[in-house]
Amino acid sequence: MSVYVTSDLHGLELCKLKALLQKAEFCSKDWLYILGDAVDRRNDGGVEILKWLLVQPNVQLILGNHEAMLLSCDFVFNEITNESLDKLSAEKTALLFNYIQNGGAVTLKALKDAMKTDPEIILDILNYLREAPLYETVCVGDRDFLLCHSGLDNFSREKKLSEYDPHDFLWARPQIDTVYFEDIITVFGHTPTKFYRQSLNGRILHTQTWIDIDVGAAYGNPPALLRLDDLTEFYL
Repeated sequence: MSVYVTSDLHGLELCKLKALLQKAEFCSKDWLYILGDAVDRRNDGGVEILKWLLVQPNVQLILGNHEAMLLSCDFVFNEITNESLDKLSAEKTALLFNYIQNGGAVTLKALKDAMKTDPEIILDILNYLREAPLYETVCVGDRDFLLCHSGLDNFSREKKLSEYDPHDFLWARPQIDTVYFEDIITVFGHTPTKFYRQSLNGRILHTQTWIDIDVGAAYGNPPALLRLDDLTEFYL
């Protein structure tokens, strides 16, 4: 059994994700973590990947900020009536506007289209996302890993993981010299590696205490897959 991680697919076609897994010879005995942001920005907004996730026994999505934004706008899937429109508060309007501005329009449209053939699919997907964890800790070989979407904001080695706010796992922007745990490798996405250094565009970034696996698939780069057993990288 091997453990793999990928992140920030942002509407990647499901066939390309499957091709990447095939390249790594991923099989039913292996385990895959997607470290958030499977949705939004491109193509069908990741809806096919979400539907695929619902039936995968060995794949786990960790919540990203884009899934969190989608959940914050779950009210758009309710039946629209004059009464519900009256109750659409300024706060909800702002949440919806922010989500659309961050690439959510394609996802909302694809989910609406999916409802036409499978009315229950929205509820299944939203329930799946509501149950998605903010982080996972795994031991692979002789290494311990913390897997989350964005790294850790307000980091302190004295804090327990349970003491962090969800925002800390979803919106952190570590600096290149940020240092996390000495005995645990933190693996995350959220910040495309090219933002640290242009020469890293499309490549995974390793530092002393953390690994950033967001290689910029949202900007058209081939997605990356990291095998935690030996830190081997796979690219399409």
